[in-house]
Amino acid sequence: RFHFQAVTTLGYVRLMNRPEGKVLETVGVFEALKQHGKYETGQLFLHSVFGYRGIVLFPWHARIYDRDVIPPMSDSKPEPPGSHGSKEVKGKTHTYYQVLIDTRDCPHISQRSQTEAVTFLANHDDSRALYAIPGLDYVSHEDILPYNSTVQVPIQHELFERFLMFNPDKTPPFSARDTLKAWQEKNHPWLELSDVHRETTENIRVTVIPFYMGMRDTQNSHVYWWRYCIRLENMGSEVVQLRERHWRIFSLSGTLETVRGRGVVGREPVLSKEQPAFQYSSHVSLQAPSGHMWGTFRIERTDGSHFDVRIPPFSLESNKDDKAPPAGYTF
Repeated sequence: RFHFQAVTTLGYVRLMNRPEGKVLETVGVFEALKQHGKYETGQLFLHSVFGYRGIVLFPWHARIYDRDVIPPMSDSKPEPPGSHGSKEVKGKTHTYYQVLIDTRDCPHISQRSQTEAVTFLANHDDSRALYAIPGLDYVSHEDILPYNSTVQVPIQHELFERFLMFNPDKTPPFSARDTLKAWQEKNHPWLELSDVHRETTENIRVTVIPFYMGMRDTQNSHVYWWRYCIRLENMGSEVVQLRERHWRIFSLSGTLETVRGRGVVGREPVLSKEQPAFQYSSHVSLQAPSGHMWGTFRIERTDGSHFDVRIPPFSLESNKDDKAPPAGYTF
């Protein structure tokens, strides 16, 4: 099986493929992790979980609702209807980054993470038509392993030279072009993440990030669309496999839908110590401007036994203003 990871030798960042043969490629020199503050536009990095090379486009400030953190008793509140027994949690501000993924690394991470995580509605009446922007990802601050390089085009991506320019007098030595600033401003509603939900069951942590995509008129009714990104992480040493999903989707219109199925996005990923994480995106539509989702993943152990991992409940909220399709990018 092809394995891809980052290793260090004398402070250099190297990429290694195994077990077919160790091929080391020096790509730069590691920098100190930022314990405080944020990484700037143009920061090169390795993803600490998926191992790909990337570069920071710009930061987002998100609220993380972590159900693994037990709130003080004085902060507890009555549970709202449909909360399926989840406790009240308070959001803490955290930095995420919009990044470009190096296309050379996409084949090595395709079994563990989708490389087309940003999707949007097409600009016509077919509400099921979706387009994807390739090689974009959202990365949490702690997943960034920063490095520097003297190569003027260190990341291979069709948007790299459209969005960034080499500037040796700057640290990091890559600056945002006006095209990146304009693209961010025009597409802000499509790209921005605001809430991140997290919960761990039996060493399996599930992180969910929902995004509102807009509304479409369909046969005299409004259909509201969201996408959601999910990461499953095995925090323990036991090898497990995702077998089933069970969703409950509540709409403000009063409907409650149950969805069951094998795997996720056509896969039943194995989570091991060597490859502990799997990340994917999916979509949901409601005939109401808001609702919420929750559910479970059925996980199988190597001895054939199963357990259910909770998917933290998350809101589906629409923006008041209808969105125009993304601008500044030709597909």
